[in-house]
Amino acid sequence: MSTRAIIRFATRSAGVSFSDHPKEWHAQLFCRLDGQPQSLGLDLANSIANRCFIPHNLEIDSLDTQRGDLDYIYYVWQHFDKSTWISIFKRVDAYCPTCGHPEPEGGDPMYECTFVGEPEDLQNKFRDGKIV
Repeated sequence: MSTRAIIRFATRSAGVSFSDHPKEWHAQLFCRLDGQPQSLGLDLANSIANRCFIPHNLEIDSLDTQRGDLDYIYYVWQHFDKSTWISIFKRVDAYCPTCGHPEPEGGDPMYECTFVGEPEDLQNKFRDGKIV
């Protein structure tokens, strides 16, 4: 399945909400296929919590690479001496009620936060590949 996603690594900072997009991140990886939370998200959680291998073909992106065709954006929030958290944002397509065309026309896609929590929370949500 060609669900495209980006994984960004950000620093946990005071006053920065996990449910907002941070202004800066330190690395980003592109996932061309199978970027759904029950697949890629769960693999990220397993890697962090259980030190498992992530079985995806990931590409390293430049920090300034902008992709307009993403279905999901993941943030992995880290800081020394603090637990790691994950935020997942899903693309939301808004449509004009009059003409039915996607909005904003020619603008940036919109994303809503659909998950915030520690890796174990995501593992519990998608136990055995199913939403619990």
